[in-house]
Amino acid sequence: MGRQWLHAKREVAGLKKGQAIAKLVKEMMVAAKLGGADPAGNARLAAVVEKARKQSVSRDVIERAIKKGAGVGGEKLELEQILFEGYAPHKVPVIVEVQTDNKNRTAPEIRVLFKRGQLGAPGSNKFLFDHVGLVEAHHPDAAADAEAAAIEAGAQDFLPLTNAEESEIPEGATGARFVTAPTNLHAVSQWLGENGWTIVTSELGYVAKNFPGLGDAERQEVGEFLQALEDHDDVHRLWAAVR
Repeated sequence: MGRQWLHAKREVAGLKKGQAIAKLVKEMMVAAKLGGADPAGNARLAAVVEKARKQSVSRDVIERAIKKGAGVGGEKLELEQILFEGYAPHKVPVIVEVQTDNKNRTAPEIRVLFKRGQLGAPGSNKFLFDHVGLVEAHHPDAAADAEAAAIEAGAQDFLPLTNAEESEIPEGATGARFVTAPTNLHAVSQWLGENGWTIVTSELGYVAKNFPGLGDAERQEVGEFLQALEDHDDVHRLWAAVR
């Protein structure tokens, strides 16, 4: 077989990177549509633009995505958001956010991916989650007090993040996920940004109220199911009751 496996591995890595960049471009468009074209006043957009730059996305591509999302210029964003609610294997609740320009193509593909789980009707399991604002950020001072920052910023809760848990938290930094009321997302992001925190993610999302107990084999099966969903080009976000 020689070194053919290496070529195959590089092809897979290239496809993954291309897929990641495509999702970043889509996120920039959605963020600009929802919060405006100025990253200074749009924490969600600022966070994804920084991610795009780290992935070496060109300035032209970033600017086109923002303009298209904000409706500036000749192009206009034509994406429809769909939420799929259902269950992964072992009755783990899942919410999947899809951004698509062709729901007649995407919806059947998502249904096929749910074969190993169970796809419910709209509203079937959203009550199992809290709808919240989620801000992931890091501070260069390893001694920074994330709990105090959460209180000062007006967040409802926080969860420490480390470099081992979250690759976007630099080595030696203090990382945290701040949970906010949906209406306070921008204010919390703004306070953190003004007080030395670098925003990695700022978005509305869902946090599960309860987490089913899973063994190692069950957890692996659920993980494979969620990865298959994540790999779909039109899946923008997903939230699952898995710790």
